Amino acid sequence: MTILLYDLVGHDAARPFSPHCWKAKMALAHKGLAATKVPTRFLEVPEVEGGASKTVPVIRDGNRVVVDSFAIALYLDEAYPDRPTLFGGEGGKATARFIERWSQFTIHPYIATVALTGLHAMQDEPNAAYFRESREQRYGKRLEDVVANRDAGLSAFRAAMEPLRSTLTYQPFIGGETPLFADYIVFGALQWGRIASPFQLLDDSDGIARWFERCLDLHGGIGRQVAAAA
Repeated sequence: MTILLYDLVGHDAARPFSPHCWKAKMALAHKGLAATKVPTRFLEVPEVEGGASKTVPVIRDGNRVVVDSFAIALYLDEAYPDRPTLFGGEGGKATARFIERWSQFTIHPYIATVALTGLHAMQDEPNAAYFRESREQRYGKRLEDVVANRDAGLSAFRAAMEPLRSTLTYQPFIGGETPLFADYIVFGALQWGRIASPFQLLDDSDGIARWFERCLDLHGGIGRQVAAAA
């Protein structure tokens, strides 16, 4: 039975953008598992699997419903142990937890300042209204005012990525010689920015940018199936 993946989209169902859904998509591809994508808009999320989660991704694998990208990755490794591992053992799980927290606190906040207006423009009218109201309540200012600070924060963002930049001088992926779920965590964040905004997060000569290009090529280039924002 094919796995269902509820995937966050805007008015164009062919341009999924959620960093967390991209983590799940890369995890499924890593395991070599076919999945049917269910395009899901913000206002449709409460209806997914009878209200199983307030957010996506959500997967259904037979009778099993799993919510949250990290929980999905754990489930896939446990349910399909004969396929390539996403973690490489308990130490890999612990490391991925750290990478996820680092990404959430270091990478996501800045990319949000870059992407908010682009994400808003990707929605249909009712979802755009929801997105603007919910995000402006969260930030306490207009989306346009949040994004206006992106240039001022770029240098600090690039400097904050130095631990990853340095790591990639020793090995081609966070996971070592081959990618693991830890790579997909950071990839998902940068893919979110790539799809939502043409703003250049990284210099082309940056080792992280080269790593990101390698990640875009993984698993038959699924990351490139969605074009970068123009």
